[in-house]
Amino acid sequence: MTATTAELPEWLRPVADLAGSVEAEQLAPRFPHPPPDARPAAVLMLFADGPRGPQLLLTERASTLRNHAGQISFPGGKSDPEDADAVATALREAEEEVGLDPDSVEVFGTLPTLWLPPSNHAVTPVLGYWREWGPELVPVSLDEVEQVIWSPIDELLDPERRFSVVHSGGWRGPAFDIGTDVPLWGFTAGVIARLFDHVGWSRPWDASRERPLPEGGAP
Repeated sequence: MTATTAELPEWLRPVADLAGSVEAEQLAPRFPHPPPDARPAAVLMLFADGPRGPQLLLTERASTLRNHAGQISFPGGKSDPEDADAVATALREAEEEVGLDPDSVEVFGTLPTLWLPPSNHAVTPVLGYWREWGPELVPVSLDEVEQVIWSPIDELLDPERRFSVVHSGGWRGPAFDIGTDVPLWGFTAGVIARLFDHVGWSRPWDASRERPLPEGGAP
């Protein structure tokens, strides 16, 4: 189902308002536009009012996956031929990965399609709201997802949980400590950090705080 801005909780409306105007360069300045041969994919940015306030759904990917193994990410994946659009892909993948009922999600927009170079995917973030909290979401297949993480927005905005990850080759990107063994970094962290910047949610934090890229990670 779809939702208009007026139907969303007040705290989420700035995200809906931004969805139609934000540009790819503002969310992924390094790799904003996919090449012609990139494979279509979609992820679900699902917001909810949970027991710990406004929250965002994340997953820890299985350590055995070929691409982005062990990373914190949004539910999602590559498009199937039968998917009508990016929304259908994101909802199908979320159902397959964490058991989310597609009918329980109120979709309120999409962000620009971005390039994910390591897997050569053209990824469209789909924005959704989970109005009714529950039932509990759990990994459907441990071959894909090791755990489901509901991250409170307030913790993502906590300056003490923010830092940058750096690669020996000079790459540097935003990261968040969300209480997992591996921090939230890479494509997902970049989208979250820059989206929060553009909606005016971000709080001042020490941008000089750095940590090395997680072992096995590639920018």
